[in-house]
Amino acid sequence: MRRLVLASGSARRPELLSGLGLPFEVAPTHVDESSEERDPSTLARLLAERKALAGAEVQGPDACVITADTLVTRGGRIFGKPADAAEAVATLQALRGETHEVISGVAVAYGGSVASEVIVTRVTMRDYTDAEITEYVASGDPLDKSGAYAIQHPGFAPAARVEGCLCSVIGLPLWTLRGLLYDVAGIEATPPIFARCETCPCRVPTT
Repeated sequence: MRRLVLASGSARRPELLSGLGLPFEVAPTHVDESSEERDPSTLARLLAERKALAGAEVQGPDACVITADTLVTRGGRIFGKPADAAEAVATLQALRGETHEVISGVAVAYGGSVASEVIVTRVTMRDYTDAEITEYVASGDPLDKSGAYAIQHPGFAPAARVEGCLCSVIGLPLWTLRGLLYDVAGIEATPPIFARCETCPCRVPTT
């Protein structure tokens, strides 16, 4: 019997995956994320697939493994997870009032094969103040997040506009994942339950 395994240490991805109405386990997979690749879309896909294959090897043949990798990029620069509070402040200052891209690679591995997709979402940040940055960084929330922010954070609320899949920015593009699960493993998930998914441009017709 197939087991659905989310190979991620993110606290946000289990919350998102629960929106597909499927039972799953969480078993983070740790891989070497170093790469010579400089194209963000290619890199996000490569890392997602690398994690999925590594997870499948550990979990065994009955496991259908889900992984994702999210990158924030602007002007050819990739903003990863900040190394410390000072880098978080600098990142948020660089993104302030500007439009950047959030690129998520999502992969599903099952039965010796892996399939992946890349979703690109444009996010325009509001013109938050330095004082707001300082308060947000002091909370510790941005230190484990690419781009040093959580778009859904109720206090900081950094985004003025989102063009694309909001779930992808949070960490897991649900409509895209739903299609991959069916294509790779024949797993039929319910449509995402979240209200934001009703208007997602990645939404596909359901019967």
